[in-house]
Amino acid sequence: MQEVQVLLNEERAKRVAFYNAIDESMKVEFINGEIIMHSPVKKAHNEATKFLSELLDLYARKHKLGFVGIEKIMTALTRNDYEPDICFFKKEKADSFVPAQTLFPAPDLVVEVLSEGTAKRDRGIKFYDYEAHGIEEYWIIDPDAQTIEQYHLVNNAYELILKASEGTIKSFALTGFQIPIRAVFDDGANMDMIATMARG
Repeated sequence: MQEVQVLLNEERAKRVAFYNAIDESMKVEFINGEIIMHSPVKKAHNEATKFLSELLDLYARKHKLGFVGIEKIMTALTRNDYEPDICFFKKEKADSFVPAQTLFPAPDLVVEVLSEGTAKRDRGIKFYDYEAHGIEEYWIIDPDAQTIEQYHLVNNAYELILKASEGTIKSFALTGFQIPIRAVFDDGANMDMIATMARG
């Protein structure tokens, strides 16, 4: 027990040093006591992130549902700090946020877009950490295969709702948010969905 406590104290000290060392220019996470630096992303990764975040943000702001964060939102969980590609906080949480805030609680929806360097963590430590911290919904996007996996928290465990490249995906965390899956990967489908949301 004493050895475990020493290790935990060392990890806490590393975490404090991590907070003091990082700045807004970095894409970095703190996972199991280690600092993980992220490489630049491929165009396909960037487009999927951008297309989905624009739809989520437009819908959330229009219906006053909460706050959508992109890439640099440091989510501080019990031991680890993540910067999800996209995350959404319901209004009850978002209303307490302040402009200078840099650390955020567990979101209600997290979206990770896979890359070669992150896929193992997105499906591994992050999946189980998000699940353990009660994050209601988790989407994993594969920009190369152009698929989305949607998980919903049921009885404290993630249940796979769909894995698809076509059809419609409907969010649990954002009430009423429903889009064609192609709108995450195809510019024309994305623009059509933006126009539909703007009119609706």
